[in-house]
Amino acid sequence: MPVLAPSDLISLLGRDQRLMGLDLGTKTIGLALSDVSRTIATPFDTIRRAKFTKDAETLLAMVDKQDVGGLVLGLPVEMDGREGARCQSARAFAANLLRLRDLPVVFWDERLSTAAVTRTLLEADSSRKRRAEVVDKMAAAYILQGLLDNLRSSL
Repeated sequence: MPVLAPSDLISLLGRDQRLMGLDLGTKTIGLALSDVSRTIATPFDTIRRAKFTKDAETLLAMVDKQDVGGLVLGLPVEMDGREGARCQSARAFAANLLRLRDLPVVFWDERLSTAAVTRTLLEADSSRKRRAEVVDKMAAAYILQGLLDNLRSSL
C-alpha cells in the first residue's frame, strides 16, 4: 500500500480501529494512540531506537496489540517548507515498514511539535528528567491530534 493522503485514511480503517502517531527521532520513536472514535490522541509509549528490524518488530507488535489500523508519521519539514535529510529518513522508515506490513500510512507536518510540547512542559514546571521521559510520546500525540482535528474539520 502506498503512503496515503490524510483524507484517504479513514475509509481504510475497520470499525473501532485506532490510529497510531509516530514521532521519529534518531534515538527514540514517540508513540501516541487515538481513541476508537478517532477523536483524541493520547501519549502512549517510547521505543528506544536500535536497528530498523528490531524497531519495526517492536512497533508492529504494538500495532497488533492495540488494534491499530493506520499510522500517522510526523514529517519533519524545514521551517521554509523544504524537505531535508530528516524527511528523507522518515520517508525511508515508512517505505521499509510498508515492505513488512501492508498498513495505511500518512505523513503529517510536524514542524514545531517538539517545541510546542517542550514549552507546555516548561509551563507545567516539569523537571528536565520528566521532560526527557515524556517529550517524544507527547510530540507523537501532538502530531496525531493535528491530523485528527484536520480530518474532523473537513467533514
